[in-house]
Amino acid sequence: MAAIVMLSEPLKNFLQERADRFFYGKRYDLRNGLLDFGRTLSASTAMEPLLDALTERLIQVLDVEKVAVFVEDNKSTEHYKIVKSAGLSETYLIPADFRQMIRQKSAEKGIVRADELDVHESDLGESNGNGKMPVRQELHYFVPCVVRSKMVAVIGLGRGSDGSLLSSEDLEILRTVSGYIAVAIENSRLYQEQREHTDELAILKEFNESIVESVNVGLLAVDENGRITRCNSTFEEMIGLSREQAVGKLVEEIFDESFALNLANILGKSRWHLTEIRNAYKLHTVDFNGRSLILNVAVAPLRSVSNAQTGAIVVLENVSSRVKLEETLQQSEKMSSIGLLAAGVAHEVNTPLTGVSSYTQMLLGMIPETDPKHALLQKMQRQTDRASNIVGNLLNFSRTGNAIESSEQDINKLLDDTLQLLEPQLRKSNVGIIRDYTKIPPRIFGNGGKLQQVFTNLVLNARDAMFNGGTITLSTSINDLDDVHIEVSDTGEGISPENLNKIFDPFFTTKGVGNGTGLGLAVTYGIVQEHSGTIEVRSENGIGTTFTLIFPAAVKQRQRAVS
Repeated sequence: MAAIVMLSEPLKNFLQERADRFFYGKRYDLRNGLLDFGRTLSASTAMEPLLDALTERLIQVLDVEKVAVFVEDNKSTEHYKIVKSAGLSETYLIPADFRQMIRQKSAEKGIVRADELDVHESDLGESNGNGKMPVRQELHYFVPCVVRSKMVAVIGLGRGSDGSLLSSEDLEILRTVSGYIAVAIENSRLYQEQREHTDELAILKEFNESIVESVNVGLLAVDENGRITRCNSTFEEMIGLSREQAVGKLVEEIFDESFALNLANILGKSRWHLTEIRNAYKLHTVDFNGRSLILNVAVAPLRSVSNAQTGAIVVLENVSSRVKLEETLQQSEKMSSIGLLAAGVAHEVNTPLTGVSSYTQMLLGMIPETDPKHALLQKMQRQTDRASNIVGNLLNFSRTGNAIESSEQDINKLLDDTLQLLEPQLRKSNVGIIRDYTKIPPRIFGNGGKLQQVFTNLVLNARDAMFNGGTITLSTSINDLDDVHIEVSDTGEGISPENLNKIFDPFFTTKGVGNGTGLGLAVTYGIVQEHSGTIEVRSENGIGTTFTLIFPAAVKQRQRAVS
């Protein structure tokens, strides 16, 4: 009995295998291969190749003419859509209550035949005349693919190629394989959703980074200790420091001591643990190339997705050009107002001054030189000449807005001519001259006489700033924008910071009484503006002062005239 019990199951399987091989012939190995194929389906992650392989294997093993794979689609009214088919007509119609019918009918047997479906006449193409084919004429079997009580797909199969129905063994294989197919399709859908989600995150990240890189303000992300974790390209260009050099450093290490102190005052005792946005305006600093910067600063708390603070973000707006423009406009308005006043005063003073000068000259001619009154009249004449010069400067200052006669000027030659005129005075003051001219003489359109007046004022001011002698350096250059740069530098005592913004104001002077009227730089400023130029000054006490004049080159102005 024990031997019979032990041998009966293997003998049964052997006889069943022989019978199946005899009955199915070549299809026997294919049927077993379908089971193995179902077990390995879950390794596939791409939906399209998975469905291609599944459809091909079902047609090959079951010898059916038509196969369709319905996948769950909550957007459609039928809740399912055909994602892959073979031999199925394009006009195939899915019943409106397809999902409900498959669920109900498959609860008992697991596989639903088409003739078991309660298809309404409106779902049959022959009765409504819209060209749709009836369900029964297309697919005969529907195999639900269920995973975790969820019908993720339905496999539709037609009759065999010879018109026969599928055997019970075929249906059993389909029931077995349907579980593997459900898992594979669900995994594929989850993988596809995950990939789409990853792509969306990548696009969102790229979008956010493009915004950060595109804004025209410098951005710094810092941790709770004030150490830089990220920065954008604008910050790199603004400070002259690459992000590789900036990341990992403390903010205080990036900026100069004065700016770091101002930033610490903005943050307060909480430092980088902020609860609100802090702002500061027009803070002065320098970049890594020594260039002066004026920045508007905003510091805001940086929070994570969970709303926990992870540091702060620092927004740096470079307003250097804007501040300079505001100062230029203010200076222009001031010069315009004072110019009108100066013109009126000059004309009113000039009339009595002319009379005084004329009568003084008449008296000098009438009184002999031996008379003590002759010396007094000479002093009166000298003071009258000095007052006349002041009136002349006032008139020159008031005429700066008038049109000037322009021609192409060689800047190097104008500077040399100016130095030649001033050479005796400079030699007497023990002042040396250094010429640092560009090899190609820069040329601009302008009035030679007025430009020479500008250079004369700057050189004489430089001489007066060096009491014990020194060096004046004159340099010229042309930048990539076809702008001519002219610099007049001295090694004098420099200008104090509190006076630096006043030097172009009319009648402002640091020279002693009787040594200056305070109109030289005001007139210079007006002439430079007449020539569409700009003038800037930088100075340090005890080191010296540099005036920089920038004019559009002649070639640039010719191009503008042509356009």
